[in-house]
Amino acid sequence: MKVFRRSMVAGCALLLGMSAAVAQDIVAYEVVDGTIPKSLTGTPGDPVAGREVMVDRRLGNCVACHTAGVFSDQQWHGEVGPPLDGVADRWDEASLRMIIVNAKAVYDGTIMPAFYRNDGFNRVAPKFAGKTIMSAQQVEDVVAYLMTLKD
Repeated sequence: MKVFRRSMVAGCALLLGMSAAVAQDIVAYEVVDGTIPKSLTGTPGDPVAGREVMVDRRLGNCVACHTAGVFSDQQWHGEVGPPLDGVADRWDEASLRMIIVNAKAVYDGTIMPAFYRNDGFNRVAPKFAGKTIMSAQQVEDVVAYLMTLKD
């Protein structure tokens, strides 16, 4: 039914000469005890790519809220979120994956965005409707990078 509605909306938009934003399909994952224990992609994340996602101001933009010694080469650190130094000593991989996918499921009232969720938001610009901030692989890459941040 969901696919049919998407196709119908896209078809109507094309008839009217408008482009339609088609929702991204989310990889199914299982939440166990507030964590996501299994990789979203089934392949290991790339920590080098994960760092790039984190410092990209148009993608992860993690440095807008978090500090870490490894980001000393980046300007304009935020101080809203906790420092990421030693984050792999405080959290396991499954917990970090859940925090990246949907921090609001872990921290009620957080301002951290849900990087791998595509619905349930208010006042979303049409060009972003139904889309995630990160891909499943980017989530895995960020988790892989965070797992390298030990004291």
